[in-house]
Amino acid sequence: MKYYLTTPIYYVNAAPHIGHAYTTIAADTIKRLKRIQGYDVILTTGTDEHGQKIERAAAAAGKSPSEFTDLISGEFRRQWEILGLGVDRFQRTTSPNHAAMVQELFRRCLDAGYVYKGTYTGQYCVFDELYVNDAKPGDSCPECGRPTETITEENFYFKLSAFQDKLIELYEKHPEFIQPETRRNEVLGFIQRGLKDISISRTTIKWGIPVPGEDKHVFYVWFDALMAYMSAVEHDKQWPADLHLIGKEIVRFHAIYWPAFLIAAGWPLPKRIFAHGWLLFENDKMSKSRGNIVRATPIQRVLGTDALRYFLLREVVFGQDGSFSYDALIARYNADLANGLGNLAARTLAMINQYRGGVIPASDGDPQIAQAAKEITGFALDCFEKLDFSKALEAIFTLIAAVDKFIVEHAPWKLAKGGDAGVKELDDTLYTSAEALRLVTALLAPVMPDAAAKIWAQLGFSSTIDDIRAGDLHWGHLKRGQKLGPVEGVFPRAVAKESIDKMRELEAEEVTRQRALLGQPAEPAAPDAPASAAPALAPIREDVSQISIDDFAKVDLRVGIVKDAARVKGADKLLHLHVDIGEPEPRSIVAGIALAYKPEDLVGRKVVIVANLAPRKLRGLESQGMIVAASREGDVPVLAGFHEDVPIGAKLK
Repeated sequence: MKYYLTTPIYYVNAAPHIGHAYTTIAADTIKRLKRIQGYDVILTTGTDEHGQKIERAAAAAGKSPSEFTDLISGEFRRQWEILGLGVDRFQRTTSPNHAAMVQELFRRCLDAGYVYKGTYTGQYCVFDELYVNDAKPGDSCPECGRPTETITEENFYFKLSAFQDKLIELYEKHPEFIQPETRRNEVLGFIQRGLKDISISRTTIKWGIPVPGEDKHVFYVWFDALMAYMSAVEHDKQWPADLHLIGKEIVRFHAIYWPAFLIAAGWPLPKRIFAHGWLLFENDKMSKSRGNIVRATPIQRVLGTDALRYFLLREVVFGQDGSFSYDALIARYNADLANGLGNLAARTLAMINQYRGGVIPASDGDPQIAQAAKEITGFALDCFEKLDFSKALEAIFTLIAAVDKFIVEHAPWKLAKGGDAGVKELDDTLYTSAEALRLVTALLAPVMPDAAAKIWAQLGFSSTIDDIRAGDLHWGHLKRGQKLGPVEGVFPRAVAKESIDKMRELEAEEVTRQRALLGQPAEPAAPDAPASAAPALAPIREDVSQISIDDFAKVDLRVGIVKDAARVKGADKLLHLHVDIGEPEPRSIVAGIALAYKPEDLVGRKVVIVANLAPRKLRGLESQGMIVAASREGDVPVLAGFHEDVPIGAKLK
């Protein structure tokens, strides 16, 4: 049985960081789980190397695009090798076979009547490589909040508008096609607002795959990059993919553009797309511009790869946003790995060595622990299948806790002193502990392969942990009389301050190394600073006109509570709110906060509005005031609020 899964084809405008590692670690874990189920698994990753952003990044680094992409693509390969990730195919979009397949996709879409030539004048986001419909000069990108650029150029267009009904039918017939459910609903909502044709070529840049017969055109980066999933396995009969694993910020390209391209070309569709959430640094989104990116290799050097793998998959519910911090990493490492798994392995193997000469005793084990192991194994495997890693790991560690309690209650150190009367109970206790350790180790192997391999060898198995299959995950498979291997600790306890200081030191070194690689001056690594530290404020400009207290008194600021909220059709940045400020009817307010807030999260929230602002129409809706918010980098709004309870309608002064 074949199973083909992919990570995103990572964009090479910057070196890899922990966010890239998160997705690839998850993919490697899935690969190992599928191998336990008996599948022949192929995992593809790679690098997306074309586009205007790459041209500019290369120029800033003083390199040609080819030199720059070689460098950064090599960094990704190096990262996965250091972390021990089982990548089978690494596809670069600059490879010749990939270019040929992109051109074949174009020819198929053209022959099928889904491509035509036209001219585009409008706004374009270089950062997201995204054409922004209905935007005006100076407007921000609805995806990242950065300023768009006005471009005019001849393009080839893809008739995406022809696929609206086909895509809705696909999602309804195959609800598993996009997961989790929140992402599926997001995509459906976008499509139901109406799809527009999209440009698939550029004439204002040169760094890209040329359009056949059109020398001045190169392919738009998303028409190019998505084909890497197919070109990576062109001769392996692996397509269609069983799973595309992606971040939620690129779900639209994968769940709308990609299936539309494939349907137009007459090629099979991937079976499933799963979009996970963002990895936050102490509750703030990691980004290069914020300077709060964390790299994986410093953590690997201090705690090991398995500690990072476990933390990311246990701490974060896969599919939702999750937070990373050094403090949480150390706390989870010590509580679960050092005190939990590591302690169970150490005490179990030590007791067998001490009381039974390093030989597994003859016993069937404790029936209650055996039943608990059966139930937990089934539950964990079901959670793994649903990509609910956190819940699976939580369940496995309840078995570890149960066995620890069992050992304490039966006190084998006392039984060993009880003579013949305690022999059977001692054998039962030791076998129960060892067999539970075997099962736990096998279940954890996809998540922590290095530690699992060490414990497996210490249990005395001549086979490797990679040989485990689903049929081995049953109670009683540990052979009586099996001789233990040499015993050593797997997760020594970490001293928090020393470990965190060392990770930060190595992080700074890695930042310096990466910047030197790109020809950039060294600068300190941002994660050393507390996440709560306020950014530097711009000085008050002398040329800004000042107002008197009387002028300020004219502004009527009122406390209100959001009664309902909804997205504005055709406007990605706008929400339509009804806000109660103590008047007979709630105010209708249209606010540009949709990029930062979900409508359902605002209902019941207290906000501040400018109540005496003249009404105006936005997208056909009357806005009877303005909501008050601060702006972070990229014009991302943060609503003004209150720590204490403030009555509705209260005036701010």
